[in-house]
Amino acid sequence: MKKVAIGIDVGGTNTAIGVVDNEGKVLVKDSIPTPGHSNITLFIDDITNSVRELVNSVGSLNPKVEILGLGIGAPNANYYTGTIEHAPNLSFKGVIPMVKLLEENFPEMKAIAITNDANAAAIGEMIYGGAQGMKNFVVYTLGTGVGSGIIVNGDLVYGHDGFAGECGHTTIINNGRLCGCGGKGHLEAYCSAPGMKRTAFELLAKYNATKSILATKCFNEMDSKFIFEAAEAGDAIAKEVFELTGKWLGIGLANTVAHTSPEAIFLFGGPMAAGNYILRPTIESMEQHLIPIFKNKVKILPSQLKPGDAAIVGASALVYKELEKQLG
Repeated sequence: MKKVAIGIDVGGTNTAIGVVDNEGKVLVKDSIPTPGHSNITLFIDDITNSVRELVNSVGSLNPKVEILGLGIGAPNANYYTGTIEHAPNLSFKGVIPMVKLLEENFPEMKAIAITNDANAAAIGEMIYGGAQGMKNFVVYTLGTGVGSGIIVNGDLVYGHDGFAGECGHTTIINNGRLCGCGGKGHLEAYCSAPGMKRTAFELLAKYNATKSILATKCFNEMDSKFIFEAAEAGDAIAKEVFELTGKWLGIGLANTVAHTSPEAIFLFGGPMAAGNYILRPTIESMEQHLIPIFKNKVKILPSQLKPGDAAIVGASALVYKELEKQLG
């Protein structure tokens, strides 16, 4: 019998849902809008209907399929309590008992678990990606924010309250840029995709670079993909954006190395499509800021998860870790 798991990735705009086999292949998938209102009951109903349709679709193709469980990746998700707590980019306010609500609709599932999206990416990297066989590594997710999932001795680090691993909110510049969380100088304010935009506009103003390709876009039109395309075209401002982003990211990674001494750090997200434009300065900066005992020991690698399916695959991998826990 073929064993599969459901992966659910809750995003600010859309929620992606997929059926994933034990090799990390997404068999079928769907996407539903994440509500712009606070009615969690309707959202759970939408998820339930989508999951049922996907399961029926897989079952019609292969009747010998066993659904092992549901794994959910979501912002501010707490693995210990099964809740989403005060997520700033979701309309649902307060503490949402996500796992409990889904358990009521799926009593037949052997395992239902939730964690934040970066933790899910780390579990996915360990089971299906480039971290297979590794016991100590970190995944950084670079996107709208900067998230991280930390694996130590083969286990995800949750901390005492379920929220460990917020490396994006470590301070790299004292009293620096305002972060979305309200803090100042956080890594996320510099190395997220919006952070790269802010760097671009700061440089455009600094150099009065009216002839830069980047000067043709307003702030809301700019994204990391356009900055990469400009760098490829030889734009000096765009290249400097990547140099600075890599410098700041390297400082953050060096801090993480000092805390966990990982074998590798995997980088995932849209900015990573720029390849060596961001990898080279990141590695150089990290090595510069490491103390001697860590130098030239830690690999910086792009994630091996398929970008389009990574969030779903990572969430589904949580099911296997949960079943391992149940078996002791």
